[in-house]
Amino acid sequence: MSILVFGTSGQVARELQRQSDQVIALGRDQVDLSNPQACAARIADTDAIAVLNAAAYTAVDKAEEEESLATAINGAAPAAMALACAARGLPFVHISTDYVFNGAGEMPFTPDHPTSPLGAYGRSKLAGEEAVRAACGVHAILRTSWVVSAHGNNFVKTMLRLGAERDRLTIVADQIGGPTCAAAISATCLAVARQLIEDPSKSGTYHLSGGPDVSWADFAREIFAQSGTACEVVDIPTSDYPTPAVRPLNSRMDNATTETVFGLPRPDWRAGLKDILNDLGALKV
Repeated sequence: MSILVFGTSGQVARELQRQSDQVIALGRDQVDLSNPQACAARIADTDAIAVLNAAAYTAVDKAEEEESLATAINGAAPAAMALACAARGLPFVHISTDYVFNGAGEMPFTPDHPTSPLGAYGRSKLAGEEAVRAACGVHAILRTSWVVSAHGNNFVKTMLRLGAERDRLTIVADQIGGPTCAAAISATCLAVARQLIEDPSKSGTYHLSGGPDVSWADFAREIFAQSGTACEVVDIPTSDYPTPAVRPLNSRMDNATTETVFGLPRPDWRAGLKDILNDLGALKV
């Protein structure tokens, strides 16, 4: 009984393949996400019991210049996937992002909070969410944030590299959110897909972010502490580190509905970080 996954090389896709031998993962060489109908065709032909979309356009800054491509991959492709799943009666789990919110305030965003993305990437992901809901099939949209793992490019690996090269780093301290380990996202996606098969009424939008909420600067401090890296972290405001795309200051997300509906507690990113560092051979003994 297989689960069809779009994506092979991303952080979550790699964890999905590591965690389950039931996963059939499709990479770019097998399906082009900029061609929505190709995505739909693979679902029409599958004998899988559920479909997970772990593929996305994630270059947040580059999306400001490539919004049409980002929207094709993050909006049109999930739309085609969701419609194809609805036609087959297959549960569809789609990963989204905290970037659909505007980052205002200090309270955690609930799944039903009004969306208002600040940039092209967030708009493209919101387009995907809206299309998945409009397909009216069995689905779960899982919004997550600050994804890290031992794979690919992410904050943990960047900090380990820079921390080994420098004695002092300036890190943004006024953006607050929940680092989320790809392993936890993968495990949640698999559990949600299986529960949707048994109970389609659990369809909806959910949040999954690691706890406790933390700033990027304090996240870096914990990375250095667990890895035994002697590097000082100096707090700076977002205004001192300008980027093409505006980052939300508040990325806190309320995970309560995920725990209530699926019985899945909020993951502790500090424990997940330990596993990542162990995988990388960087854990302080």
